[in-house]
Amino acid sequence: MSSTNVTLTTADKSVSLPLVEGSQGPSCIDIASIYRATGHFTFDPGFAATAACKSAITFIDGEKGVLLYRGYPIEQLAAKSRFLEVAYLLLEGELPTPAQMHAFEDQVTHHTMMHESLKHFLRGFHYDAHPMAMLAATVASLSAFYHDAENPEDPAQRKLAAIRLIAKMPTLAAAIYRYSIGWPVRYPRNNLEYVDRFVHMLFEVPSEPLAINPVVTKALDLLFILHADHEQNASASTVRLVGSTGANLYASVAAGITALWGPAHGGANEAVLKMLTEIGDAKNVDKAVARAKDKESGFRLMGFGHRVYKNFDPRAKIIRGMAHEVLEKLGVQDPLLDVALKLEEAALKDDYFISHKLYPNVDFYSGIIYKALKIPTNMFTVMFAIARTAGWVSQWIEQHEMPGGRIGRPRQVYVGAKPRDYQAIDQR
Repeated sequence: MSSTNVTLTTADKSVSLPLVEGSQGPSCIDIASIYRATGHFTFDPGFAATAACKSAITFIDGEKGVLLYRGYPIEQLAAKSRFLEVAYLLLEGELPTPAQMHAFEDQVTHHTMMHESLKHFLRGFHYDAHPMAMLAATVASLSAFYHDAENPEDPAQRKLAAIRLIAKMPTLAAAIYRYSIGWPVRYPRNNLEYVDRFVHMLFEVPSEPLAINPVVTKALDLLFILHADHEQNASASTVRLVGSTGANLYASVAAGITALWGPAHGGANEAVLKMLTEIGDAKNVDKAVARAKDKESGFRLMGFGHRVYKNFDPRAKIIRGMAHEVLEKLGVQDPLLDVALKLEEAALKDDYFISHKLYPNVDFYSGIIYKALKIPTNMFTVMFAIARTAGWVSQWIEQHEMPGGRIGRPRQVYVGAKPRDYQAIDQR
C-alpha cells in the first residue's frame, strides 16, 4: 500500500483518496469512500478502468504484450511446462516439486469419472443442442451429485471441488461431443496423461484402436496452457461475482461458462471459422481485406486485434508456430485453412493492419488448429472452457481466501421515469 493520496473535488466537496499499489502495473485510486464523502458514484461502463479485486494469479501488460502466470512469463511456461503443471501453479502459487506434481496428478486422475446418472442427464438434451448449453447445465448439475464439497468456507472442500472440476471437465466435454454425434460415451483411461486421456475419450471408437499423432496432444496441451487464465476477463469476473454471493464452485463455474460462450469472449474462435466460411475461398481474401478496411461495409475480420493487447498478443506469437506445425505434420487439406493462411499473410503485410496493430490473436490460430484436428466448430468454446477451468477455480479459491471480500454489487446511472402515480386501467 502506498501512502500517496489524490484529491477529488466536486462542486462543493473534496475528498482525499488513497492510491493502492500492486507489485506490477498501474496504481489504483481507492474510491470506496467517494459516495460517503461526496454523494456521488463513479461511472465506468464495462469496468474498463476499475479494479474490482486484488489478485496474485495473472498479470497482463497490454502495451508491452506481457502475460505472466504467478510471475512466470507465458513464453517460458509454454516452452517448458505441461498444462497440468500450470494448473497446479495457478492453484497453489508455486511450481510443484516432483513429489507434489505426482500427488496432484494422482488426485486429478482419481476424479476423472463422471457419475453414471449424468449420461441420463445428457439424454434430456436434443442431440443437436449447442455443446456449451449442455456443458453449462452439466457443470451446474454437479452440485446435485457431490454434496461433500459445496461449502465455500471450508478450505478442504474448496480444494476438492477445484480438483474435481479440473479432472471432470474433459470427461464431460468428451461425453457431450459423443452424445451429439450418437457415439457411446468413453470412460477415461487413467493410465494416460491428461491431454492424451481427453483425446481418447473424444475420438476413440470400440471397433478400432486410436493412433494419436504426437503433434495433436502437443498442440492441445499448448492451447490449454495459453488459455488457462487471463486476469479479470468477463468469465473470470462472472465466476468471482457469483462466488461472492456464497454460491458453490460448480454454480460459479457454470455461470463462467455461459459468459465464455459469447462471441466477444470465448466464442471468438468459433466466430473466426464462421468468418472463414463466409470468405469461402483464398482468392476472395483480398476482397475481404478491402471490405474490412471500409467502415461502411459492416464486415469485420474476426480473430484480429485484442481489447487488452495493444500490440501483438503474446499467446498468438507462441501458437502461430504450432498452427503451422500442425498443418504440416498432419498434411491437412482444407480450403478454409487455405483462406486462413492467406488472410494471415495479408494482415501481417498490409500497412492498414500494421498501423492499426490488428495482428492475428490467439483466437485466430486456435480456430485453425481445432479445425485441423477435426474438432467441430461448435465445440471450440468447450475446448476453451476445459483450459480456463484451471483459472476459474483458482480465481474462485483466491476470492474466498483474500480478506475483506464483499458481495459484488455494481451501481448504475438510472435513466428511467421519475416518480409518478399509478392510474387505474380505465383512466389510461
